[in-house]
Amino acid sequence: MPARRKLLATAVTVAACLGAQALSFTTATAADEVVSRGVTIPAFYDPPATLPAADGALVRSEPLPLALSLPGLDGPLPGRATRLMYKSTDSNGRPVAVTGAYIEPTAAWQGSGPRPVVAVAPGTQGQGDQCAASLGLEHPLTLNGQTVTVGYEDLAIYRLLAKGTAVVVTDYAGLGATDRLHTYVNRVDEGHAVLDAVRAARSLSGASVNSASPVGLFGYSQGGGATAAAAELQSSYAPDVTLAGTYAGAAPADLTSVTKAIDGSELAGALGWSLNGFLQSDPALKPLAEAHLNAAGKAALTDLSTMCVGDALLGYGYTKSTRWTTDGQALSDIIASTPELKAFLDSQRIGTLKPSGPVRVATGVSDNLVPHAQARQLAVDWCHKGADVTYKAVVLPDVGSALLNHFAPLLTDQGAAISWLTDRLAGRPTTSNCPTLPVQP
Repeated sequence: MPARRKLLATAVTVAACLGAQALSFTTATAADEVVSRGVTIPAFYDPPATLPAADGALVRSEPLPLALSLPGLDGPLPGRATRLMYKSTDSNGRPVAVTGAYIEPTAAWQGSGPRPVVAVAPGTQGQGDQCAASLGLEHPLTLNGQTVTVGYEDLAIYRLLAKGTAVVVTDYAGLGATDRLHTYVNRVDEGHAVLDAVRAARSLSGASVNSASPVGLFGYSQGGGATAAAAELQSSYAPDVTLAGTYAGAAPADLTSVTKAIDGSELAGALGWSLNGFLQSDPALKPLAEAHLNAAGKAALTDLSTMCVGDALLGYGYTKSTRWTTDGQALSDIIASTPELKAFLDSQRIGTLKPSGPVRVATGVSDNLVPHAQARQLAVDWCHKGADVTYKAVVLPDVGSALLNHFAPLLTDQGAAISWLTDRLAGRPTTSNCPTLPVQP
């Protein structure tokens, strides 16, 4: 099958698995509204000039209509949603507005003690503001001729709500919020956004969760990296957010390895999101990027800065970074030979700190998009630091598509991951399987 037809088939398969519904956005907007690829971003997502001092403090909130909702005897199913904007701190120590959503479940919590809250860190959505996961709860699928968005995290969110756990979802810094570019896979920005989402949920008027509520973190892919980073940063950044358990699935813990793997894959566009995010975090790297990127590379970075996953799959699938560089080198080779770039990626490494609380690390053994070996190494690194680690190797065959090799474990392991996390939230003990790691794939 030709590459483009194969890519389209893969994208259709992923969307079909999610069972999302198609919605359209209007293109008629006022002059001062932000429009990204034909999608009008609600004014709610425009941060104010001044933010509160406290991390996790609410900036604003409003009701969020869930596209997938049913009437129930005790209220709408799966619950009532609220759109959030809260204050966080980025990797440069500067205040940043982050958006997201809180969902108060209709289902009762079956465990003992107060209702828990789970912070869901979304997997890769893209870099355009229209890609934000909170918007995905309102519009699970957007096809408007200019962008393709899929709210694939809705499945995990609804499964958690059915267990009676409250859920707070972060959009991360710059995704949704219109004042900056999303700092894709920046471990500090993402870890802080996840932890501050919990603080914001606990301060929301009418929410059933509070400082006594057990806290869980749930994320896969980019989300797995975000929850892993949050578990590492919790003790220093958010000691008031005690973690009962963290699920980190397919975490991109070693960006040097991940950069090589995604180059030329279906999701090659993520290279552009990474570079854009690096330059947003550290503008001092911009002269290096300017020196190595040719006109096509610079145009691709600009184009990708407003794209979602669906757009990148169709627009940049299977693209090799050698087409973007002045001398035809791959970006991974340029990074390896440039001390400043290598140091930046090394600073994003997850696994150098001991995580707080029990953690479950899952990775598909055939995953060659966010490579299995580097995700497994995260578990090894944490075990060496004495962490309480449950390592799960998801054994599935290589189906010949890097995207599906990465996506399949998300679905096949999701139920077990949610059960493990809700057990921790209910106070059930877990035993680390670190001693068995040497014999696990």
